[in-house]
Amino acid sequence: MATKIKTVFFCQSCGYESSKWMGQCPGCKEWNTFVEETVKPAAKAVANKSASVVSGEYTAPVSLSQIVMKDEDRADTHIGELNRVLGGGLVRGSLILVGGDPGIGKSTLLLQVAGNLSGDKKDILYISGEESLRQIKLRANRIGDFSESLKFMCETNLSNVEEAITRTKPEVVIIDSIQTMYSEAVSSAPGSVSQVRESTSVLLRIAKSMNVSIFIVGHVTKEGQVAGPRVLEHMVDTVLYFEGDRHASYRILRAVKNRFGSTNEIGVFEMLEKGLVEVTNPSEFMLDGRPEGASGSIVTCSVEGTRPILIEVQALVSHTNFGFPRRQANGTDYNRVNLLMAVLEKRIGLQLGDFDAYVNLAGGMKVAEPSLDLGICLAIISSFKNRPISDDVVAFGEVGLSGEVRSVNMAESRVSEALKLGFKTVIVPKALESKLKKSFEGIEIIGVSSVSDAMKYVS
Repeated sequence: MATKIKTVFFCQSCGYESSKWMGQCPGCKEWNTFVEETVKPAAKAVANKSASVVSGEYTAPVSLSQIVMKDEDRADTHIGELNRVLGGGLVRGSLILVGGDPGIGKSTLLLQVAGNLSGDKKDILYISGEESLRQIKLRANRIGDFSESLKFMCETNLSNVEEAITRTKPEVVIIDSIQTMYSEAVSSAPGSVSQVRESTSVLLRIAKSMNVSIFIVGHVTKEGQVAGPRVLEHMVDTVLYFEGDRHASYRILRAVKNRFGSTNEIGVFEMLEKGLVEVTNPSEFMLDGRPEGASGSIVTCSVEGTRPILIEVQALVSHTNFGFPRRQANGTDYNRVNLLMAVLEKRIGLQLGDFDAYVNLAGGMKVAEPSLDLGICLAIISSFKNRPISDDVVAFGEVGLSGEVRSVNMAESRVSEALKLGFKTVIVPKALESKLKKSFEGIEIIGVSSVSDAMKYVS
């Protein structure tokens, strides 16, 4: 008899399966995420329980004291920024998803990682489903020299990929990309929800059973999420996102999930002709080219994980030509900017109803931390009054609805970063003033309790 093929609908956000199309997913409550796929029933197989007992593959439970940790469980990638984001290095047996826009530098970074690890005499297998071997060699020649322990393979059939890993027994495998892999057990096309889920499941089993570290590249949708179901992110150990404008020189690698380290760390890279180069001092990099004596500009400090980064906040307030003023925010939360402008109108009487307002974080950084509030407020006041703020001033603090300036965490690290780059004055919340004055010399600490107090320092 011919195999019966049925049509099912999958949610692209969470992988929920339904026999009919629905506008809202019952699982994740997202709208218009269902896609139609044809599914061929799998052949009958022996029950998992019986098969494991017959083959003798039963694994006995162990206690916590029986688990042995070794120092070599983490491998040095020789890229400090990547080690920081991974939590200290590459963990053996981990499955890592690297997502980002096309052309952002995912393949370049992983090829550099493969080259560095092969230099340590580690066996690396690079599997590409998108590029030919000649295309890979063109990029490799541009990046640098590679060891003979790095092997390349162009393949999209998951069965062949699994066989190659089993035979060569590499320590690290790179799959570029997961959307090109397909399993013959699933009838849908490569890149579909079913194929991506099945391929990731097979790679996860290989990583854990063979103790192999596997990087998988994932393309992103126009919303910035990895294409395929969100269950893909739940299956892997670490999810890294490459951010930044592909036409700009810098790139930011951010961990949004990490079972082996912090999810707040970021790595900053600069794209050059020979590949990605680490930016060890992001603050200096972000402030490069800052205008002097311009109104609407001030430096503030954000903390990403354990790293403080100085960022220039720019604001432009101009009289509107229409009845409805325009508001725009780049790099920070649009609604947060509207809220802060409402606070300025209500608490200090700044009449912004007839003015357009544009707020921008220079360098293309995207930060949602509330410590930027005070800097945004001072930049808007400076542009509105057309009075510049001194170039050697840094300000940070959270602003409440009453106009008060509240404390933020890791204040010592922020002041230390400002002192390192030569700033002479730091405007901080009043609650932190006495503590910071005892800890730092050579830099003026000014504590403010409200936005109206901070406004006095706009010359």
